[in-house]
Amino acid sequence: MSPSQPMFEIHVDDLTGEPTRRLLAVHLAGMRANSPPGSVFALDLSGLKAPGVTVWSVRDGLEVIGIGALKELGDGSAEVKSMRTHPDHLRRGVAVLLLDHIAREAKARRLTRLSLETGSGPAFEPALALYRKYGFVNGEAFADYEPSAFNQFLHLKLPD
Repeated sequence: MSPSQPMFEIHVDDLTGEPTRRLLAVHLAGMRANSPPGSVFALDLSGLKAPGVTVWSVRDGLEVIGIGALKELGDGSAEVKSMRTHPDHLRRGVAVLLLDHIAREAKARRLTRLSLETGSGPAFEPALALYRKYGFVNGEAFADYEPSAFNQFLHLKLPD
C-alpha cells in the first residue's frame, strides 16, 4: 500500500463511543428525511444492541468514517443493517470495504443468504448501485417486512 492510500481499520463496535453515535444519528436523520412516514426501518441504538446484531465501525485513525451491522435472522440468513459512510468520506471505498467484511463474516458464520431492505429514490441510488454491483438482486420481502411502493428488498446467496 502506498503512503497516499488511506489505512482503514474495521472493529466490532459496542456503540458506546460518541463518534459512532454521531454517525448513527446522521444515518437515522438521513433515513427519516428521505423516506415517507412509517417507512423507516433503520435500527436505533437499542435495536443495534439487540442479541443477534453485530455492529462494525470503520476508522481512519480515531475518526469513525463508516458503520454497518449484521442482524442474524435465525434461518441461515442475515440482514445487512445501518450501512452508512460519513458524508465527509464518500467515494473512498469505505462502504465496499465494510460490505465485504460483513459478507465474509456471514460466510464464516455459515449463513447462506444476506438480505436487506432499502428505499427508493435518488437518495438511495448510490447504495443500490453498490449492492447490485456486489451481486445483490431484487427479490421478495423477508422477515417481518411488508412490501410497499417505496421499499425494496435485495438478496445475495452466499457460496458454500
